[in-house]
Amino acid sequence: MLLAAALTAAAAGATAPISAIGHAAMLVVALRWPTSAWWLSMAFVTGITLEYPPTHDTQIYVWMVHAGVLFLLALRVRLPSAITAAVLSTLLAVLLKLSGCSVGSWKMITGALVLFALAVLIGAVVRGRREDHARLTEQIAATARERALRTVLEERTRIARELHDVVAHHLSLISIQADAAPYRVQAPPPELVTELASIRANALEGLAELRHMLGLLRSNGPGDSTTGTSPQPSLAQLDGLLGNVRAAGLPATTRIEGTARHLPPGVELSAYRIIQEALSNILRHAPGAETSIELTYTRDALGLRVVNGPAALPAATSPGAGHGVIGMRERIAMLGGDLAIGPTPDGGYEVSAALPTCIAPAVGKETCA
Repeated sequence: MLLAAALTAAAAGATAPISAIGHAAMLVVALRWPTSAWWLSMAFVTGITLEYPPTHDTQIYVWMVHAGVLFLLALRVRLPSAITAAVLSTLLAVLLKLSGCSVGSWKMITGALVLFALAVLIGAVVRGRREDHARLTEQIAATARERALRTVLEERTRIARELHDVVAHHLSLISIQADAAPYRVQAPPPELVTELASIRANALEGLAELRHMLGLLRSNGPGDSTTGTSPQPSLAQLDGLLGNVRAAGLPATTRIEGTARHLPPGVELSAYRIIQEALSNILRHAPGAETSIELTYTRDALGLRVVNGPAALPAATSPGAGHGVIGMRERIAMLGGDLAIGPTPDGGYEVSAALPTCIAPAVGKETCA
């Protein structure tokens, strides 16, 4: 429409189309430099009005182009600046009318002023909505980051809570053995008795600190009890876990390669939790899928693999808390192992992990369970 009006302006004179086209070009300039485009539009309005007495169509064209520039200006600058530009544009139109220029009737001038106000208002509303959308997007991203961080911290707290039980058990054994060692030897040297007593005292002190920390980790609220905890599971309880998932309708089979043996408690606990989490995810997202669990015992590592096929039943909607995969990764990172999670070609899913079983002492060579 603006192009048609610009061509219509040819009736105003030989060079009028050039001014009209230049004025229309301010709409393009305003996309990059809105303030400069507005000042140039003001100059074009004044020049066209003074040099080429406009027709009715040209008057409409001039005010519409200027309103478009005001709209683009309101999209890029603050509302007070846009209002100031609209007021100055209004003053220009009134001054041109009072000076006797052919800018149309007062009715047309009033229409132009309303057009300016609408352009600034609509521009300010659009700009406000864009800013609100940008802030909302930023807030959603910040919330997602905080949720992911909170999930990681919750998983680390849960892992630490479980491993505290294991460490407390070992400290208790050290204390008991150090206390009983002098009675296993006839006439032990005083130095040995003193050293064993020191070992026992240090173990008891560490155990007391550990129990205090364990109480804080177990307490989820002011009224929660920190007593009555049960031993942490290991691979010895794997059959019970498989019995539960089979009862829930998941056909799961196991295969063991290598010679099964007792592993460090932290490794057994992590392996059990990873298998438990993988089976929970299968029950939630692929109910009834054929599932296989493979345990591979090597000299310095335990390999585990949980693979399921496509779901045999429709899965219910279950968004979950997003802790499963994060918990697996945290446990593997704690042990320095490897984890691979992803879909299989047949439409199923696979969780593979390698958990080192070697313990690196402070002095000497590492030992493998």
